[in-house]
Amino acid sequence: MTLRLPDDTHPSVRHRVLRQQARFDLSLSENPFPPLPSVLIAVNKALAQANRYPEFLPRRLPRLIAGRVGVGEDQVVVGSGATGVAFQIMQALTAPGAGIVYGAPTFDGYPIMAEMAGLAAVPVPLDAFGDQDVPAMARAIDGRAGLAIVCRPHNPTGTVLSANEIGAFLGAVPSHVPVVLDEAYAEFLAPADRIDTLRLLDRYPNLLVLRTFSKAYGLAGLRIGYCFGAREPIERIRRLQLPFGVSAAAMAAVDASYAAETELRARIARITAEREALRDALCLRGLAIPRSHANFLYLPGPGVATALRRAGITAKAYPDGSARVTVGDPAADRAVLVALESLPR
Repeated sequence: MTLRLPDDTHPSVRHRVLRQQARFDLSLSENPFPPLPSVLIAVNKALAQANRYPEFLPRRLPRLIAGRVGVGEDQVVVGSGATGVAFQIMQALTAPGAGIVYGAPTFDGYPIMAEMAGLAAVPVPLDAFGDQDVPAMARAIDGRAGLAIVCRPHNPTGTVLSANEIGAFLGAVPSHVPVVLDEAYAEFLAPADRIDTLRLLDRYPNLLVLRTFSKAYGLAGLRIGYCFGAREPIERIRRLQLPFGVSAAAMAAVDASYAAETELRARIARITAEREALRDALCLRGLAIPRSHANFLYLPGPGVATALRRAGITAKAYPDGSARVTVGDPAADRAVLVALESLPR
């Protein structure tokens, strides 16, 4: 299966344009379900004391996450979603004018934040199958490179690099160049597709693993992200920690989410089942949909984005007419299927 993948990662419009209310907004790869009931209870209890400041600098949340991940608390930094932490990384570990290498297209935030930080975007086209071309990315890392980003699963295609590909890439990157492994959608991976990030950290001290509570955990509105890695780069990133920047509600939500692991796994299974059912149905209609390992599907164009828009479905659209849609809501998934039935096969 060959995909045409446009590079739609050049920063241009930074704010979403207000538009007529759509039937379904599937543009942001959000969890279609609200936080788990026990998490809502914990957050509401925390909000009852919203007149009080949270910790000046977060200590309890990094400690909680570190215990879960299996690293020291001084190896974790938290922030305003994975996006906020990624921007801290760019500011702390790069110099203005340095290059930031990534597979393109990618998460829109990376080229935007690179521009904000005064970095030079170095987009490397994906291969014909929607995978990040890690050999080409390694070749793009020259003397000016200040940071490399690898997504697993990749956004927007949902494809997954193998453990061998990740290891080969890390081995090819100079040790002074930080590498961000963006695992925003890692919870949606099947057990066989997961990798031992702690083993990678032991071998590659320039690696930083970036994660979020926005996707699988359904806490996008609370803005909780984190990264973990070697102590030295984490300490440099932590110096940019915003005082009072992590709310008590965020701390309560993470604690309760970890305690509700069984319910979380059931919800993830429900979303991934919907993803596979929608992909199977679209493939039967002749559409070449890459196998996704996240909570979205990449729908190659042309005409897909237009068909969805005419059906009242907001998607992440690309210049060639392709689109990325969030999955998991059965009604929205059915609407996507109906909207694309009339496309040429």
